[in-house]
Amino acid sequence: MLLIPDAAALQKSLAALPLATYKAGETVLAAGTRTGRLLFLKNGAVAVVRQGIEVAWSAQPGMVFGEISALLNRPHTADVRTLEPSQFYVADAAALLAQDTAALLYVAAVLAERLDAANQAFLNLKKASGFPTL
Repeated sequence: MLLIPDAAALQKSLAALPLATYKAGETVLAAGTRTGRLLFLKNGAVAVVRQGIEVAWSAQPGMVFGEISALLNRPHTADVRTLEPSQFYVADAAALLAQDTAALLYVAAVLAERLDAANQAFLNLKKASGFPTL
């Protein structure tokens, strides 16, 4: 579980956000676009597709999407597509991250988990490919 100082406050903040519903197979965020939004999965399942390759999928409630675009102020780096009917809490990224420290810490913790998983996958790939290690 992620380190969040007040998980109940975060849940309350998310529940107050507008809710968007998507059918299976819809693109929620498109690579190369700018939406200025953060999407928090309420229910359903999504795939993250980058350059035609599925790099991740999630059915975990609370998973956040659009954070790289929001934090780096650049277009979305991947498509996020629904695998089944899905609902998301939708936030204006700049406003939420500036006003809600629990949300900011949550997004940072999600990013840290993703970076750790990517580092582990990279190490596994290097080991499997026979690259020398130090």
